[in-house]
Formats: sequence, structure tokens, C-alpha cells
Amino acid sequence: MVAIKAHEADRALARLDPAYRLILIYGPDAGLVSERAATLARAHVDDANDAFQLVRMSGDDIASDPLKLVDEANTIGLFGGRRAIRVSPTSKQLLAGVEPLLAIPSRDAIVIVEAGDLQRSNPLRTACERARTALAVPCYGDAARDLGTIIDEMVRAAGKTIDRTTREHLAGLLGGDRQTSRREIEKLLLYVGTETALTGDHIDAVVGDTAQREQAMLVDAVFSGRLPALDLAQAKLAGEGLDAGVMLGAVLRHALALLKARQGMDAGRSARDMVATMRLPYPRIAATEVALGNWTTAKLVEAVSLLGNATLAARRDADTGKAGATRALWTLARMGRAGGRGD
Repeated sequence: MVAIKAHEADRALARLDPAYRLILIYGPDAGLVSERAATLARAHVDDANDAFQLVRMSGDDIASDPLKLVDEANTIGLFGGRRAIRVSPTSKQLLAGVEPLLAIPSRDAIVIVEAGDLQRSNPLRTACERARTALAVPCYGDAARDLGTIIDEMVRAAGKTIDRTTREHLAGLLGGDRQTSRREIEKLLLYVGTETALTGDHIDAVVGDTAQREQAMLVDAVFSGRLPALDLAQAKLAGEGLDAGVMLGAVLRHALALLKARQGMDAGRSARDMVATMRLPYPRIAATEVALGNWTTAKLVEAVSLLGNATLAARRDADTGKAGATRALWTLARMGRAGGRGD
């Protein structure tokens, strides 16, 4: 059985055992899945711009006609040389197209299958993990260390510098999706222009959104039961004129996301796996994992109902809605506090 841990992925792909002829790259971080698939494919062909060497195939097409992948994998290149086949993600089942290649691997081509977040019981993932000629590679959201490395590499490549404090500040604002993080860094570098050093002011102007950060503080305070933090965040947002309905909407969206994650945990998934699917900025990951431990499915269903009623009331009457929003948020914070140690 060949199944590697998420932190082993880059090393395993960089020193890929020649015995592995089919590589399944999967996980909730679609950007990281795509980036690793592209890097692996380029490393296994002589010319990545040659469509005969690097073949792109649609996962949907293969699901409709599984023999397409088998035929392509066993095609001998017209001019010889190494070949790589990249199969795009699909919501349809690919096992029928992959199984023949697990039994009789291609000699001339490496097959790279991209996929979304596959559960342990998923037939495609299970088949690849059990096959001796296949490797299953999980891709989860970037941790702070990974983001720091990406930031350093991109800043250095642009001929600029960034100090440790500024780098940590930037990493805290980026999410768990690799491609999205790269786009944000590219946008920041473009904004910096001819200046040689990145500063906190640059980040706040381009990447940082104070209102969004304060909303995130409020949301996390509610579900972790931290009443003083909730009071401070609510006062800041109210002082900035944020509508009570908008405030409640942010909390409601997170409640729904927590409910979905909690249901996944009830089905046997770990809190860490479920939080990875939410693509949160790194500083919010730990708080969300704790919240999932404190909130049961039943409590979250109750929270969604309470927030829905409060949001409706706030939309009907803005004045009374403010008081109703405060009561709802504090009620939820007490519910969150009851499940943990509290402050």
C-alpha cells in the first residue's frame, strides 16, 4: 500500500520512484493540486510545450469513455521521448479508466490524475493507494511555514526584500489555497513597483482588509465563546457603521460552514481534514478546530436557526435589529463557551 502524508508530498514527487506510473494528486486545495501536477508533468517530459509529449485530457471525457485514457497511455510517441498525461479533475467516477493502468502500467507515459477532496473510502483513492505502481498524493491548505517559503521565493525572484515581521503579517492574511495566495503576492509586488522592500503599509493597502479582519475576529469570538473579544469586535464594527444584518450574515455563513464540517466529523472525518476544506487564513485554523470540538451538530443547527431569525428581524427593522443582533451573538458566545473552558 502506497499512501503518503501531506507533509511528505513535495519530497516524494521531487524524487519520484520510477516504479510509480500513475500519480493521483488530490485534496481540497485545488491550487496546490494543479501546481504539483504541472510541476510533475514538466519534470517528466523534454519539452512541456510539445502537445505530443505533454497531453492534457478531460476527466469528464474519460469518465464517459474510460478506454480513452488507456489508449492514450499506451500510444507510442511519434518521435519517441518521454510522455506525460495530465487528467483534469471531474466530479464523475474515473475508476474504470484508471484500473487497467493499475494492472498493466504504461511503459512510455506517466499518468497524472488530478482530483478534489477524496474521502478515505473513495474507490479511486483506495485503488491507487493499494496499487504498487501508483502513488496517492494529498494536498491540503498551506500552513504558515509553507506560506512563508512561497512569500520568500516570490519576493526574492522579484528582486525585493521582506523582513520576518512583515512576512508573518502577510502570511496571516493569505488563505489556504496555493494559487490564490500566489495571485495576492503577485498583486502586492506589482503595487510595490520600484521600491525594494515590502512593508506593512504595502500589505494593508493591497492585501489587508481591516473590515474583513474585524469581522473574522467577531466570528471567531462568537464560536469560541470569548465574550471580551466579541464585545471589542462588535464595538469596532458598529463604530464603522457596519449594518447589523451584514454582521449577522458573516456569523451565519461561518455557522453553516461549521455545521457542514461537523457533519463530516460525525461521519468519521477528522477536525483537521474538515477545516482544510474551509480554506481559512492560517491564524483562524486553530480557533476553528477548537470550535468544532466545542460545537455539536445539534448546537450548530440551533445556532443557524437563531441567526436566521435575528438576520430577518434586522432586515425588517434596523433599529430593533441592532439590539436583536447583540442578543443573538452573545447567546451564541455563551453556547460556545459552555462547550469549552471559556475565558
